[in-house]
Order: sequence, then structure tokens, then C-alpha cells
Amino acid sequence: MANSEVIDQSFMRQAIQLAELGRYTTTPNPNVGCLIVAGQRIIGRGFHQQAGAPHAEVYALQQAGCQAAGATAYVTLEPCSHYGKTPPCADALIKAKIKRVVIAMQDPNPQVAGKGIQRLRESGINVTVGVMADKAASINRGFLKRMTQKKPWLTTKLASSLDGKTALSNGKSQWITGEQARLDVHKLRAEYCAILTGADTILVDDPKLNVRLESNTIYPPELSQRLLRQPTKVIIDSQNRLTAEHQIFQMAGDVIVANTHNNPNLSPNFPMLADVTQWQIPRVGQYLSLDVLVEKLAEQGFNNVWCEAGAKLNGALLNAELIDELIVYQAPKLMGAMARPLFDLPEFETMDAIPQFEIEALSTVGKDIKMVLHPKA
Repeated sequence: MANSEVIDQSFMRQAIQLAELGRYTTTPNPNVGCLIVAGQRIIGRGFHQQAGAPHAEVYALQQAGCQAAGATAYVTLEPCSHYGKTPPCADALIKAKIKRVVIAMQDPNPQVAGKGIQRLRESGINVTVGVMADKAASINRGFLKRMTQKKPWLTTKLASSLDGKTALSNGKSQWITGEQARLDVHKLRAEYCAILTGADTILVDDPKLNVRLESNTIYPPELSQRLLRQPTKVIIDSQNRLTAEHQIFQMAGDVIVANTHNNPNLSPNFPMLADVTQWQIPRVGQYLSLDVLVEKLAEQGFNNVWCEAGAKLNGALLNAELIDELIVYQAPKLMGAMARPLFDLPEFETMDAIPQFEIEALSTVGKDIKMVLHPKA
């Protein structure tokens, strides 16, 4: 590898680390980081902090000031070329007289999709695209899937015993895993746009499904004084069994209830702190159409969806091939044959027919095992 390629990768790696600082707050926008480099000295750093705020390039250029003229910009995603809530970043780089722009990957957003790169090149700027593209894509997997497939990235979180059970036969499941695993779950919840569950989970456990952390414990210093962003709660309730008394409706925040017809027990006439919206979703067989639901979530700007549900919904999502990732916390406990399974699946007659997964990561969290898996292609 040529020395220039090593240098480009080194600076892009730092730009990606900057981009990751916005992972809790940028939704529905992507995570983007930018470095301005003169010679081999970093003179400007920036990351996108939240929708409506300046983009990463703007923060980095502000730090660099007049030194940006003749410098190189490292950006994790193609600079935008259109007027949205903020002016085009491609124009800002041109105006600052940047000499070279190194871009990890092209933006799949149809409003950008190569137009920013074209504008930079037409202005005489040397543009390199594709440096650490895979790593840059991994920090925006939800945004990329929403743009290219019109669906969000869906992660299903599961907590199980050694014998693969997730709740006792009476439905009780608090708590299978230890305190450190639960803290890890809250940190992960905070990264997602929405938390998906089913009415059965609400009726049995009456969970809050919120992030119970202080913002300054997970946000970078630039954002530590901001209120913690809570993911939108999405509940599938095809039979309209929910009422306003459940905890999830008695906390401030956005809640979406998916049903086939409006539930009068969740109307504004009932006292609720939550801002509740009801979506009517068509039924397919005995269930709501999960495909329609996730597509509507994507349409509304949800990049990443975190699912905490029971075996029935987990099985339906798996059968519909909507799960992109499993995160399983396994506790060193045994719950017995009558306890409830992780997934409600049909009986398989051959080993070739069973769903298979690939382990991406394996670690211990406190006394529990944490597995990150993806469906095997």
C-alpha cells in the first residue's frame, strides 16, 4: 500500500470516529464526521450533531478558518449538494478553497447521490472516493437501508437462560440477566430511532421501554448538556387491548400504536403524558402486515428499529425476513421445559430448513454472555 493511501486511511479512520459521536442524536440524518488537514496537521474537526444543526463540514471549516485554503477535507459521507435545513456542504468546501476532498462513500440519498462529488470536481477540486467505505457504511447501516431498500435496520434484542427460554410459563421475565447487561441494553436503546414491541409484552410486563440514563453519561462533551433523546415507542396492538393506564403512555415521549382500526381507549379524551399516534395497518392472515409497518416507519424517517418483544412477534419478524441483527444476552440460569421460548416458529422436519445465524461478536457483560448475530445469507 502506498504511503498516501496509508495517510488517507489514518485520517479517514479519525473522521469515522468523529462521526460516531453523533450516533445518539442525528436521526433521521446519517452520522457524518469531517477533518480538515493541512500537510499532515489536523486544523479542523467536526461531526453532525442533530437534524437541523450544521453538518460536519461546517463545524470543521469553522475551526480551520482561513487555513482551510489549499487543505484536504476528509469526509465520511459525500457532502450534500442541495438546500435542506442547511445550505449545501459542497458549496462550503468550494468557498473555503479546499484543494482536495477524500470521501469514504457516496450518499445514496437521491437528493445527493453523486451530485456533491460532481459539483466539487467541476469546481476543480481533486476528489477521492471509497476510502474505508465499508467502515463508513457500517456506522450508517440504518440510513443506508432506508435509502436503498425503503426499510429500517431492525435489531431484535433477546434475553435468555442457558436452555433458551425467555420467560416463565406465566409470562414473567424480570429479570433474567444481570444489572450490567441491562445497562448495556439502555446504551444500545439510546442509539435507535424507535423501540418496537407487541401488546402482549405491554400487558404482561407493563414496561417503560425508555432509556434510563443521564445524557452526560453517554453523549460526547459537545452534547452533554442536552436532554436525552428518547426513541419513539412503537406498539403492535391488532386487537386494541391497550389502555391509557399502561406506564408507556404515562411518560412523556412519542408513541405509535399500530392497529387495524382506531382504539378509543387511547384517544385525547384519556389523560396521557405520551404523544400517541395511531397507525391503521392492513391485516395479513391473523397478524398485521409487518412489511407495511416497517415500510411506513422508513417513510417517516426511522433508520434503526430496536425490537424487544415476545416469542410470537419475534417469530413473525423472523418468518417475514425482517430481522437484520440479533443481540442475545444469555444468563447462566435454567428455566425449565415449560418456560417460554425465544421464538414462536413452525416445526422443522430437516436441519437444512432451520434458520441459521453467523456470530459477529461474542463477549461477556457482567455474568452474562452477549452474542451479536446476523441471519446467514
